[in-house]
Amino acid sequence: MSEEEYSRMEKRVTKRFNRACADFALLEDGDKVLIALSGGKDSMLLLHLMAQRSRLYKPKIEVEAAHVVMDNIPYESNRTSLEIFCRNEGVKFHLLHTAFDETTDRRKTKCFLCAWYRRKALFSFAQKNGFNKLALGHHQDDILTTLLMNLIFEGSFDTMAPRLDMKHYSLALIRPLALVCEKETTALAKHHGFSGIKVHCPYENVTQRQKTSQMLQLLETQNPEVRQNLWRALEKKHEAFCRVGLQTDKT
Repeated sequence: MSEEEYSRMEKRVTKRFNRACADFALLEDGDKVLIALSGGKDSMLLLHLMAQRSRLYKPKIEVEAAHVVMDNIPYESNRTSLEIFCRNEGVKFHLLHTAFDETTDRRKTKCFLCAWYRRKALFSFAQKNGFNKLALGHHQDDILTTLLMNLIFEGSFDTMAPRLDMKHYSLALIRPLALVCEKETTALAKHHGFSGIKVHCPYENVTQRQKTSQMLQLLETQNPEVRQNLWRALEKKHEAFCRVGLQTDKT
């Protein structure tokens, strides 16, 4: 891909990022946002875009980043690289530690418990330090894959929401990459050198999520409009996907 093609893609991704922030009211004046930085390409691209956004006058927001280390699992990203990355982006970096005991609930897999305790550590840190938003790096493919998984295995029309106001924490989860495709995050991460910082988990195998993601890719080869159709269905049927601008127009 040429430099000109990368430039066009970056503009397109930035436009979609800004549109998601506006459509779903993800960022508001005075927000203090904690970015969940895993070290993967998506969270690093998110931090890059959020750092750029924080330098705008309106809405005036503060952004910081947190990386969670799971002490009982021999798996972590390169901390030094993450710290340098955040410093270069002008974002304060926090390193959090947590752990879990898998014997407390044999019904849950290591992957589930690891993800839950990482998220819980982020929630607690955010609340104790005055953050009102937690930004996650999920993109459109993650949202649509979750939708397909819930349809196929649970019989429910549900997925990750672009914004979720939590009941038990004074915190909103936001997903500013909700309108960005994974192939775009992959290409931009490679171009900017964001890849290669995250280390693969020793328990990582082929999961049902990976298989469903491949199913989404297969569906796109059969119908190039499947992504747009699934998203349109979410906008029609799922309250969390009703855009703020459209709601305002109706009143």
